[in-house]
Amino acid sequence: MGNGHRLGRRFGWLWAAYGTSALGTWLAFGAFPLIAVQVLHAGPVEVAALSAVGAAVGAAVAVPLGPWVEFRRKRPVLIGMDLVRFAALLTIPAAFALGVLSFVQLLLVSVVVAAADITFRAASGAYLKTLLPAEDLLVANARFESTSWTTTIIGPPLGGAAIGLLGPVATVVADAVSYLLSALGIRATGGQEPRPERREAARTRAGDLLDGWRYILADPTLRPLFFNTAVFNGLLMAADALLAVLMLGRLGFAPWQYGLAFAAPAIGGLLGSRLARPLVTRFGQHRVLVVTGVLRALWPVGLAFLGPGTGGLLLVMGVELGLIFCCGIFNPVCATYRLERTATDRVARTLSAWSVTTKASTALLTAAWGVLGGLIGPRTAIGLAGVLLLATPLLLPRRAAAPLDQPEAAPSRA
Repeated sequence: MGNGHRLGRRFGWLWAAYGTSALGTWLAFGAFPLIAVQVLHAGPVEVAALSAVGAAVGAAVAVPLGPWVEFRRKRPVLIGMDLVRFAALLTIPAAFALGVLSFVQLLLVSVVVAAADITFRAASGAYLKTLLPAEDLLVANARFESTSWTTTIIGPPLGGAAIGLLGPVATVVADAVSYLLSALGIRATGGQEPRPERREAARTRAGDLLDGWRYILADPTLRPLFFNTAVFNGLLMAADALLAVLMLGRLGFAPWQYGLAFAAPAIGGLLGSRLARPLVTRFGQHRVLVVTGVLRALWPVGLAFLGPGTGGLLLVMGVELGLIFCCGIFNPVCATYRLERTATDRVARTLSAWSVTTKASTALLTAAWGVLGGLIGPRTAIGLAGVLLLATPLLLPRRAAAPLDQPEAAPSRA
């Protein structure tokens, strides 16, 4: 799994923490909607709001946290965000046991978890850049990607079995415990992390909230990649939401078939992530980024031709396998490219702005495509999303850019 490339004990603990929390997340995949439907008897509008509004409001809450994270040691922030998610999620089984669980509480917890997720990702990218030399970043990101797809394969089936035996609240407990274990793992990384220098003005100004976006938009290679990521992820998730409606509704697929259609192809992501470094070594970072960015956009339009029965199931699995394989290569290369192009004293703000935009665009496009699916039908809306995805490669960086030269010391100033 490590491809023989040693990154040290501290990274090993960080990697283990990531894998633990990722497994917990996938064990609890779909738990909130199930709780809303089965326990609180929520309707379709409330379930949609739980996903879209929770993510959008969580992204808005996370906006001021990017500048706040930038000028603090990242390891305590990572531990803190894990503990916040642990505590927030534990309120669900506690309220359920007391008989006071409400839809509003589910919505508030989803907002807190979404904001903590964005903040954690921003801090983790900055921490990784101080933990490892530049030449090891791709190896590290490929291992994270590989772990993500591995937990995608094994988490939902295990979570589904646990839900069948113990109910959806049990998987929320497992997810909460995974964040506690992640916090302990990050604490075990140890070592000395340099304290970022504070700006002359200690208080965060309103204009500082936009620093991450300003940095991205000013960089000629980060800017197109930023828009590509936001549009691609948003359209893909919007189509996936309608695909669930089409498969489980009109086409009559069983829930286990729907789960299999997305779990089995995740093996492609595991394979792709292991090929990322060899491909970059042979062909170069920019070429691999562009080629896989183009290839991943070609697959989703095939979902518009989905039919019933075994043939339809094989079509979905084939499309998802090709898509996920390309994403398995693209994602770690993109993450490394982004870190290399971002100044050390701007990483947290840049990654926070990136995540906020991606979350917000996904929520917006999912809501828009939900309305569109109601007007023109889910199949046509899925096809439209696929056609628009074919244009996303136009937003990829056209020229290769050399990594920024950054000192290994602490960030100098904002």
